Amino acid sequence: MADLKFSEIMAMQKELQEKYKEKWTPLCAENGRNSLLWMIEEMGEVIAIIKKRGENDIMNDETVRAAFVEEMVDVMMFYNDALMCFGITPEEFSEAFIKKHCKNMNRDFDLEHKKYLL
Repeated sequence: MADLKFSEIMAMQKELQEKYKEKWTPLCAENGRNSLLWMIEEMGEVIAIIKKRGENDIMNDETVRAAFVEEMVDVMMFYNDALMCFGITPEEFSEAFIKKHCKNMNRDFDLEHKKYLL
């Protein structure tokens, strides 16, 4: 079973972008906003499957699950395009992700949320 690295996913997106460079807008900062908007549109399709079919079908119906996973992949593809539009490398993203993970591991979310309830 495949387990893609983030750098491999980005390379695949670059390959796809190159194939359709005459038809698609380039991955540059000016187009980053559009990639994020398209990502949100795809998230809407994910949400539609959840609303129409429910969690049980996503977990137990192969056809529904395949459609759900495909829409999640679309979300990831546009998210990845947005990262590339803004020149975020796999290394930069990974470093920030690890840093954020470490920060979250040391947070007290209960205490932080209590501040907002007062």
